[in-house]
Amino acid sequence: MNAIEVDELKRSYAEGFEAVRGISFSVRAGEVFALLGVNGAGKTSTVELLEGLARPSGGSVRVLGHDPYSERAAVRHRTGVMLQEGGFASELTVAETARMWAGCTSGARPVEEVLGLVGLAGRRADVRVKQLSGGERRRLDLALAMLGRPEVLFLDEPTTGLDAEGRRDTWELVRGLRDEGTTVLLTTHYLEEAEELADRLAIMRDGRIVASGTPAEVTAAQPAHIRFLLPAGVEEDRLPQALRATVEGRRVEIRTTTLQETLRELLQWAHEQNVTLEALDARSGSLEEAFLDIARADDGEPGTAKAEVAHA
Repeated sequence: MNAIEVDELKRSYAEGFEAVRGISFSVRAGEVFALLGVNGAGKTSTVELLEGLARPSGGSVRVLGHDPYSERAAVRHRTGVMLQEGGFASELTVAETARMWAGCTSGARPVEEVLGLVGLAGRRADVRVKQLSGGERRRLDLALAMLGRPEVLFLDEPTTGLDAEGRRDTWELVRGLRDEGTTVLLTTHYLEEAEELADRLAIMRDGRIVASGTPAEVTAAQPAHIRFLLPAGVEEDRLPQALRATVEGRRVEIRTTTLQETLRELLQWAHEQNVTLEALDARSGSLEEAFLDIARADDGEPGTAKAEVAHA
């Protein structure tokens, strides 16, 4: 059963700009789905349509079997939304803010429970919103999104501003929600976050979906890397030609689609030459590489997307 179904979805603005250009995807009930892309790719415009905040220019959206815009009353109480930035009354305390939201939420969790889930219970509950750190505000955003025990939860950049510990705590919380049956759609620039959390994902570029699948499927086309330092006294031309190594100074890099076989051949050569490969590092292709390849194809300038990608 699909909790979200998107078919040929389009969104245009008054000035004629097409932000979303006919995308289709589905999100199964009880899975975490990540929507990725550089700024301007169309993620936010898409998520706003899924949340029912605007009417599509074309195509259709179904959330829990309903049109989230025209049948908003049937959908809103069953969904939770965490925006990139919440608009809270700065003079209220954390607990007062949560109680106010709970009063407007059907079947709300106890305030103490939801604040405890995000680490804002106890003394922090009595702190005024204006005194919270950026990371604590994101925790409060998440708490309020979870208040109504949503069947579908939209998380827009949920860990921005959190430190490493807070980010991983949030990951555990999202996994727990998924295990309880909540469907989660998230946008994030933290690619490690997408790899850690997403059952499936889609990468957008210029208003279209250009790659989708499980994280492993999306990264499968990326070559693996083997890196090491050329041993002292060993010239570049002594390396096996079949490895097709790239050498800069003493740094050697090999890109391969058959990591195990290539690594075995390299280690056999090192054994026969009686040399030690310093700083040896071998790893499969990553989601970051897949993402950057897609972003570079968009503008034709290597590396321009790096500023949009954060590392966890």
